[in-house]
Amino acid sequence: MDSQQDQSAPSAYLTLLERQLTADGCAVRWEDWAGVPVLVGRRAEFRMRWMATKLHLFTVAAAVPEITVPVVSGFTDQVMRYAKDTKGGLPVGLQNGIGAFPLLVSDRVDPAAVQWAEAQQRVKFACMTRPVVVDSSRQYVGMYRGKPVLGRVYASYFNEKGSRYFYGQ
Repeated sequence: MDSQQDQSAPSAYLTLLERQLTADGCAVRWEDWAGVPVLVGRRAEFRMRWMATKLHLFTVAAAVPEITVPVVSGFTDQVMRYAKDTKGGLPVGLQNGIGAFPLLVSDRVDPAAVQWAEAQQRVKFACMTRPVVVDSSRQYVGMYRGKPVLGRVYASYFNEKGSRYFYGQ
C-alpha cells in the first residue's frame, strides 16, 4: 500500500460504516468534536424480552492518528456522556437504557488498545458501552463479543449489531 492509500483507509472505513448504519435504519449525521469529524448513528428499540425496556443505541465513530488505551478509554467516556446528554425522554433507568459503540479507526494501533476493547463491556447505571478499535492497516476489528453479567439480556443484540456494522466491510 502506498501512503496515500494508508491515509484514506480510516476515512474509507467510516464511509462504509455510515452506509451500514443508514441501511439498518439509524439516524446518521456528522458532527465536529473539537475539530475532529465524528460520525454519529442513533436508533432506539423497545422489546418486551428486555423487561419492557427501550434501548437507545449510539454508534459514535472517528478516525484518529493513533489509538492507545488512554485514547480509546477517554473517547469511550466522552461518548457515554454525549449519549446521556442527548438521549432525551425519560431518565436513564426508568424503562430506558443506553447502549453505545464508541469506535476509533486508525492505521496506527497499540495492541494493548485492541486488548482493552476486547476485554469487557463497560457498564455504568443503565448505560453499556462496547468500545470498538479498528486497525485499518491490518483490517482488524477489536470489540467485546461476550455475554456480560450486567446487561446480559442485551448481549445478543449488541453482538448482532456489532457484526452488522463493523465486520466484513
